[in-house]
Amino acid sequence: MMLREQEHWLSGYSILWMLVMFDLPVVEKSDRKAATAFRNFLLDQGFTMAQFSVYYRMLSGKDTAQTMEKKIQANLPEYGSVHIVAITDKQYENIRFFKGKQREEAEKRDQLQLF
Repeated sequence: MMLREQEHWLSGYSILWMLVMFDLPVVEKSDRKAATAFRNFLLDQGFTMAQFSVYYRMLSGKDTAQTMEKKIQANLPEYGSVHIVAITDKQYENIRFFKGKQREEAEKRDQLQLF
């Protein structure tokens, strides 16, 4: 792979973060079961819970994000609202975290992990 291609691959503009936000009904037992199944699906797909109905995951680019969106769409619960947003790694760097009134430092994360 040429150096320019490698630079593009590791660019903060080509790596995407997908956020899935949802508001699902939980009044009926069947609704709770569907909501739990959807959350478990997201976890199985490598998403991390930020809040009870907000999940996020790093993806390698637009093609991967489109594929993931199709998987999510195929597993949507029958009722409720689901929003999917993809932002670049550079945009994600601007997220600010607060716990109560105290600002917290963002967790250190590596874009590339070697096994």
